Amino acid sequence: MESIEKVWEEYTRTKDKELKDKLILEYAPLVKYLAGRLSVHIGHRVEYDDLISYGIFGLIDAIDKFNLDKGVKFETYASLRIRGSIIDNIRKLDWVPRDLRQKNKQLEAAYLALEAEIGREPTEEEMAKKLGMSLVEVRDLMKKANVVNVVSLDDYLEQNHEDVFFASDDSPEKMYHKKEISDILVETIDKLSEKEKKVISLYYFEDLTLKEISKIMGVSESRISQIHSKAVIKLRTKLGKYKSILDF
Repeated sequence: MESIEKVWEEYTRTKDKELKDKLILEYAPLVKYLAGRLSVHIGHRVEYDDLISYGIFGLIDAIDKFNLDKGVKFETYASLRIRGSIIDNIRKLDWVPRDLRQKNKQLEAAYLALEAEIGREPTEEEMAKKLGMSLVEVRDLMKKANVVNVVSLDDYLEQNHEDVFFASDDSPEKMYHKKEISDILVETIDKLSEKEKKVISLYYFEDLTLKEISKIMGVSESRISQIHSKAVIKLRTKLGKYKSILDF
């Protein structure tokens, strides 16, 4: 059987349609995987098959635009394109209620204001008092906030941040930008609680689902979702202009 490396070399040279089809079939599982990850957040609003269809468009776009000479793994490059395509199409559906977007902004603003006021991270009870909500309502809002955070990935792509990571030239300016983002992310994650660090690590870096994490940590999936929501809010408020790098 012809190796995938050979297929890439021949396709890069010839742009043959049959070779392109081989590449699409080879990386289709990546589309299914990423669609499944996003479906955890939005599956009850958008059909899984639709997410896959949107992702296939991103995969085709990635194959068309991928530069084999840059020395970047195709899976890494394609993941951004696939996610971007899925989320771009979801955004066109305008399925996130406007009031939820507004409440998400209020949630982040309240967190920042309270943190500045009391000199530490606010508790859920303090957040509830600040927002004039019950504790149950705040926890529910924090859970729903994940949905809003997920669909902002396309803003990150539209601002061409992917060029920082996949540029063919490592100019001093780009190298500095990479290091700056990396340093900020590491420093911000380090300020989370141990449970939050573990959830963020397992979810974003080990690619586990919330259900899988709940089994590892021995607590309910809803509790993991709550920890994840709180951690994401903390990170987004502290990352400032780089907060979109969390929208995986």
